[in-house]
Amino acid sequence: MSVRPSACGEFVFTSESVSEGHPDKVCDLIADSILDAHLAGDRNARVACEVLCKGGDVVLAGEITSAATVDAASIARDVIRGIGYTDPGEPFNADSVPIRQLITLQAGEIGNAVRGAAGTPQGAGDQGLMFGYATDETPERMPLPILLAHRLSAQLARDRQMGRVAWLRPDAKTQVSVRYRDGRPVQVETVLVSTQHSSAVSQPGIEAFVREDLLPRALGEWFRREIAVIANPSGSFVVGGPSADAGVTGRKIIVDTYGGFARHGGGAFSGKDPSKVDRSGAYFCRWVARKIVDSGLARRAEVQVSYAIGRAEPVSTMVETFGTGDEAAAKRFVDQQDFSPACIAKQLNLLRPIYARTTNYGHFGRPGLPWES
Repeated sequence: MSVRPSACGEFVFTSESVSEGHPDKVCDLIADSILDAHLAGDRNARVACEVLCKGGDVVLAGEITSAATVDAASIARDVIRGIGYTDPGEPFNADSVPIRQLITLQAGEIGNAVRGAAGTPQGAGDQGLMFGYATDETPERMPLPILLAHRLSAQLARDRQMGRVAWLRPDAKTQVSVRYRDGRPVQVETVLVSTQHSSAVSQPGIEAFVREDLLPRALGEWFRREIAVIANPSGSFVVGGPSADAGVTGRKIIVDTYGGFARHGGGAFSGKDPSKVDRSGAYFCRWVARKIVDSGLARRAEVQVSYAIGRAEPVSTMVETFGTGDEAAAKRFVDQQDFSPACIAKQLNLLRPIYARTTNYGHFGRPGLPWES
């Protein structure tokens, strides 16, 4: 659902983030790491990798056609180890978790449709619709609630990885509620942090850490003492990650994008090569929306594109500026862009192993990614 705040009025908007130890994100990172390994050996690899993690099991599934030789099971173990699931006393740990593989080649009909006949442009890898969004409310051109939620999750991970907070464990979720007035963020109202932990810390200790230590560092200029803090409201959270809950690729599509502040076409990103317009189309829509905002054509912009499988040209494009700028000029800019999959891959240099670094803390609003340039 997309937010359509009026020029006047007041509301509170909430977005959430999750850490790399969240079960769904474990799956996303395994899938993106397998994708990167294939692209490193074959830039034209066709990869659609799905992952399921639960208890002491990992299932790799999907369709991959690639000239690269990839040890997917070893990659999965390396990812799990890198995240921090190494305790041999837990069902889910890098060294002993069984890994089942259910991967076949890409269906011939799909492959033929995407490749097209000789001399014809590459077609879209699927039908569907994608959205991109940008706003000038932050320098990152992202809505403030999701930006701050990601900062909290990322800071928890850094504190754990650096050994700064010894009782932190990999699984965590954060949530930030921001008050808007006249369409602009004015203050953070509430922060919720649920983090996995060792038995060496109490809930009051976790709350004190969140309130006195984590928030001032992660929220920066948006920190204030009056923020309502909710820390581990369920109480004890010692058992976490896939040992406690099932994880599946593609279940954090709102976390991955704009935190609910813009519409979403429903397609997930992780484990998909750039021929899948669920990914590349959404990245390009973000690039176009950001250009509209950066150029001053509007303060907010949402761009939509839709595709038919096997066809290079999009079925439709659309832009909305929510009354914050020159919508006609924004539409002209969108109409000038080439949304064909091959052009997107070339313009954003997508046929390379860059995807594992997109998996966590949002695919947008982070420096160094080509659609953010």
